[in-house]
Amino acid sequence: MSQTDQRDADDAGSPGTDAPPSSEDDSGDDDMVDLDLRSPLWERVFTVAPLVVVGTREGEGFDLAPKHLAMPLGWSGHFGFVCTPSHATYRNAREYGSFTVSYPGPDQVLVTSLSAAPRCGEGEPTPGLPSLPTAPARKVEGRVLRHAHLVLECELDRIIDDLGDGSLVVGRTVAARARRDALRVTGVDDEEIVGRAPLLAYLNPGQFARVSESHAFPLPEGFRR
Repeated sequence: MSQTDQRDADDAGSPGTDAPPSSEDDSGDDDMVDLDLRSPLWERVFTVAPLVVVGTREGEGFDLAPKHLAMPLGWSGHFGFVCTPSHATYRNAREYGSFTVSYPGPDQVLVTSLSAAPRCGEGEPTPGLPSLPTAPARKVEGRVLRHAHLVLECELDRIIDDLGDGSLVVGRTVAARARRDALRVTGVDDEEIVGRAPLLAYLNPGQFARVSESHAFPLPEGFRR
């Protein structure tokens, strides 16, 4: 058992930590362990997230960066991702007012990883970007990954700062494209579509998975969004 595990298991009721639940609030699940919030919470267990590559204009060139804290916001075409103000992606999106989003497929893990290569110095571009398979965006400034599962082009809508060390960058989608084999079509089961066009998932922290099998979620009869 690691030192952090031992601290979580043994110190849950010590001063300055979350006390164990009272008998009135006991869930009855003996397999649950209180987590010490002094340690990074999201590094203690695996959670499933999408993995996207965000593209921005940078000076006379462009930049790409992978993000997993990224998702649609509502149902009207808004998309957001979390970034820190110290990152070029944040500064570029704010300066040029747009960004792109590429959903890579499972066979593009290496390309996605290379887009995260550290810069050689302040103001230097990400090494190797020109060699990655990209294409120009059509309606905003920036580039997208070729052969991506789904591509979005977004105009900056707003930035919400002061979420701890992070900020939420929100865009409004003005163009979107998807691989033909990934499109949902009438007469074809969703499970078949996922099987022929697998998805890439990020298992935070530091793992990825190929999703090629799915099942219909058992929603209650009459359920509405």
